[in-house]
Amino acid sequence: MKIAVIGGGGREHAIIKKLKENKQITELFCLPGNGGISFDAQCVDIKANEVDTIAQWAADNNIDYVVVAPDDPLVLGLVDKLEKLGIKAFGPNEAAAIIEGSKVFSKSLMKKYNIPTAQYEVFDDADKAAKYLEKEAHFPIVLKADGLALGKGVLICGNLIEAIGGVKTIMCDKMFGSAGNSLVIEEFLTGPEVSVLCFTDGKTMVPMVSSMDHKRALDKDEGLNTGGMGTISPNPFYTSAIAEECMKNIFLPTMQAMNTEGRAFKGCLYFGLMLTPNGVKVIEYNCRFGDPETQVVLPLLKTDLYEVMLAVTEERLSEIKVEFSEGAAACVVMASGGYPQSYNKGCTISGLVNGDIDGATVYHAGTTLDKGNLQTSGGRVMGVTATGKTLNEAVAKAYEAVNKISFNGAFYRRDIGTRALNEINKEG
Repeated sequence: MKIAVIGGGGREHAIIKKLKENKQITELFCLPGNGGISFDAQCVDIKANEVDTIAQWAADNNIDYVVVAPDDPLVLGLVDKLEKLGIKAFGPNEAAAIIEGSKVFSKSLMKKYNIPTAQYEVFDDADKAAKYLEKEAHFPIVLKADGLALGKGVLICGNLIEAIGGVKTIMCDKMFGSAGNSLVIEEFLTGPEVSVLCFTDGKTMVPMVSSMDHKRALDKDEGLNTGGMGTISPNPFYTSAIAEECMKNIFLPTMQAMNTEGRAFKGCLYFGLMLTPNGVKVIEYNCRFGDPETQVVLPLLKTDLYEVMLAVTEERLSEIKVEFSEGAAACVVMASGGYPQSYNKGCTISGLVNGDIDGATVYHAGTTLDKGNLQTSGGRVMGVTATGKTLNEAVAKAYEAVNKISFNGAFYRRDIGTRALNEINKEG
């Protein structure tokens, strides 16, 4: 079989490494891929958002199955285009991908179907948004650009001055482009955050093992917000009782709501959750695997990933038994100095053999190959993941591997998993 994975980051690398376990897959392609991914798949220099070019390339190259991993091509309807050409694909169609493509849509969906989420208001006029903040808002408060913004279209504002500035940044200065044409102003929730990815074919919902992201750039959750500086799985705050509550009040109702709206969702539906004092609430939906959550969830998957994906596409997920190992996984992201703001590129990476390292798995996000040498090409350069029987073991192995890898300006958080370990010790 010839399989293509769309995208070029750590999430896509994790998917590719898992797909490689299936011996029926004879050729793996990644569009566009990156330097590290090229050790595991044939990289094709087509950008993920060039959906018409991708669809034609897949047809011309007799690709059997396409995994569409990033949000942009999903929202742009790549799955629809592939299906019209008779090519099976994993991921929601354009109509269903709107659950991430529009914050206004997703918030309205939750309100309509009584799915618990933060209170909110929607604005398409900056002056009206500012007046609301002056008269109605309680701080801190959350501002969200309506559309896709590379995971960065959210501002947490501690006071009125910050919030007014945030409205200007999103709606007037267009920091996130057209994604900021509409704005969601949302109450600030508190509590542990949990990420749960779910396989769904629109009929059956199968949650994967839970995870915990670490968004802030610096230790102790300080510094700027990032795309994610590391993850652990499973999340100790996500108990079996909470999992049952989520399946009953959030996961299944979301699947059913999308069906009712004529937007049946098939693929990976990501639930960003907050365990608040008033119960579990949805922070956000994503229409695809999370990054870097995928880098700790898929290493724990025991069932063949391609078989699960194909079952989702063919709407027979109920026939597949999806199993995860009872161990734990930890991923530490190594980033370029200055990230998430300006940073250097082209720094030589040392410590890896064929892009990997003993004792851990390296998922490449921002690397390129130059005359056989790996160099940095992005803010988040790689995620170093290790598994173990316990979270403590997984974290220790991940950091042991990180300490063997180096490039100029490299930095990483040294407390990935600390909050989770503290919770485990408290329970123990």
